Amino acid sequence: MRVVPYFIGLGLLVSSVWAQDLASFEKRTTVKVLPNGLTLIVCERPEAPVFSFYTLVDAGSADDPQGASGLAHMFEHMAFKGTNEVGTTNYAAEKIALAKVEVAYAAFNAEQRKLVGQDAKKLEQLQKTYEAAVAAAGKYVIPNQFSEIAEQNGAVNLNASTGEDSTQYFWSMPSNRLELWAYLESGRIGHPVEREFYKERDVVQEERRMRNDSSPTGRMVEQFLATAYTAHPYGRSGVGWESEISQVTATEAAAFHKKYYVPSNIVVAVVGDVKASETMPVLTKYFSTIPAGPKPEPMTTIEPKQFAEKSVVITEQTQPFYIEGYHRPDYRDPDDAVYDAITDIFSNGRTARLYRSLVRDQRIAAAAEGFSGFPGVKYPGLFAVYAVPLPGHTPEEMRTAIQKELERLKTEDISDAELERYKTRNKADLLRGLADNEGLAHQLAEYQTRFGDWRELFNQLKKVDAVNKADVRRVANKIFVAGNRTSARIEFADAKPKAAKSTGGGE
Repeated sequence: MRVVPYFIGLGLLVSSVWAQDLASFEKRTTVKVLPNGLTLIVCERPEAPVFSFYTLVDAGSADDPQGASGLAHMFEHMAFKGTNEVGTTNYAAEKIALAKVEVAYAAFNAEQRKLVGQDAKKLEQLQKTYEAAVAAAGKYVIPNQFSEIAEQNGAVNLNASTGEDSTQYFWSMPSNRLELWAYLESGRIGHPVEREFYKERDVVQEERRMRNDSSPTGRMVEQFLATAYTAHPYGRSGVGWESEISQVTATEAAAFHKKYYVPSNIVVAVVGDVKASETMPVLTKYFSTIPAGPKPEPMTTIEPKQFAEKSVVITEQTQPFYIEGYHRPDYRDPDDAVYDAITDIFSNGRTARLYRSLVRDQRIAAAAEGFSGFPGVKYPGLFAVYAVPLPGHTPEEMRTAIQKELERLKTEDISDAELERYKTRNKADLLRGLADNEGLAHQLAEYQTRFGDWRELFNQLKKVDAVNKADVRRVANKIFVAGNRTSARIEFADAKPKAAKSTGGGE
């Protein structure tokens, strides 16, 4: 098969379709910035009587206050607890009860944290007072009412996620429930209630135990990032350190909301069977009620240049694993598309270099992959590569094989076929991301937030097309150096005690 002409032809077809789509999207997409600063995007797509939305709050776990890691994730959980109108039988009374919970918890927590002079009897009494206050506030709660209202009205894929860079909320719903959605979403974003906070805090702690503490790979990745970063919050646990999660308060969550959930820090995209002329007035009616506030100041912490290789070694009776990462610039860097090219060449399918070398040819790994922008892209992140060794093979073999492939990128030009595959697949992937309402709403909100204009989504193609072989070698030589490398591995520990060596002779 003539691979290069095939991919060039497919690339021209994708580019042609893309240009047509940009013009089409511009006709169907409306952007409005409300007086309070919140940005609304409506994209008309009348293919079925449904719509999807994507609310992006430009704050994630990297914005957690010092000493309160996991707070952004904690607030995401609280956003499903309802508002001052949903999830309560009597908010006026509940508000007073919740204030008493905070007073009681503050007293209990202060005594509990004493390093010297803790009074056991006093602590016991304070705990009883706090638990009684929680029980009293709980009497006003209608559990899960927010989610139940949405689902009873046809909401599907009801979910949210917290990353290092942002927090996002999303679901899909019948178009004739648009106003109900606007009421629910604007309420929980603008007027949340920290009800059942300490109960939900226990849920988050359990989530941490499952994802990190009980997972060797989770613990390894957490230590990997903590080692790779000296100053920047990307080095902190995204789900939160256990000691800090166990002490965050509803008062702190409310302060986080007040600072970061301001309209000027939020983009809401709605895509589906909606008309902007009818939808914008509805969205304006509800989202305009969210109080305005100053946009949070940009983070000033900059990760210092890494000059020496760093490593983490974990010894356990579990599956061995190897990962290494290299610091790279954020998403605004002119070479961002080059990092995407390297990712594609290393990892995209069975023709990718890591798969061919480590999995297919050498048969030393069960899986091997490279990925860029870890753990985030808003700030300088990592280009990381990992491999899972097959039985009888070691993390050190993975390290050697990976670095051999990285060295090839530095000393040899990639092939024409590899470059064309990257460009064509990148364009096709972007198009596929626009193929459904959910994916399109996500992309519109993401690009509007990151670049200030959703059209930058389409302009990315120009950057992809501009990538050449020399760019790949240049970038590879710039970042894939020992002094910029952090590695982590899990070494298998044999549980069987070794027999003592005989020295011969008798007593």
